[in-house]
Amino acid sequence: MSKRPLIAIVDDDYSIRAGIQDLFRAAGFCASSFESAEDFLDSPIRDTAACLVTDLRLTGMNGLDLFRRIATTGRVLPTVLITAHPRELTAVHARSAGIRSYLTKPFTPDELLDCVRAALATPQVLGYP
Repeated sequence: MSKRPLIAIVDDDYSIRAGIQDLFRAAGFCASSFESAEDFLDSPIRDTAACLVTDLRLTGMNGLDLFRRIATTGRVLPTVLITAHPRELTAVHARSAGIRSYLTKPFTPDELLDCVRAALATPQVLGYP
């Protein structure tokens, strides 16, 4: 039996966080959720997660800065950045940093699952902001 990928979810909105976690578990992934970037960084899951799904706007460190912080360790963690406040400049910064998926809320469950599956299947390369 193959190992199920662990998806880390970071969102400060409980209902979104719980809904995304339930979606991934129903789709056959392992999933763990965190209320803040700092909670994720303090967790041992930061070293074992196969993919990160994070909101852009969080209380404390934002999702793009979270991705950059992880990258400073030399780890390339496939990341899906989600936001209800899309801005073209933010999308450009996210892509140049190495984030492959930038998803605008509201999105369908299938759109999110497709983004995660693509992130897991695509070799990741760190960019330069």
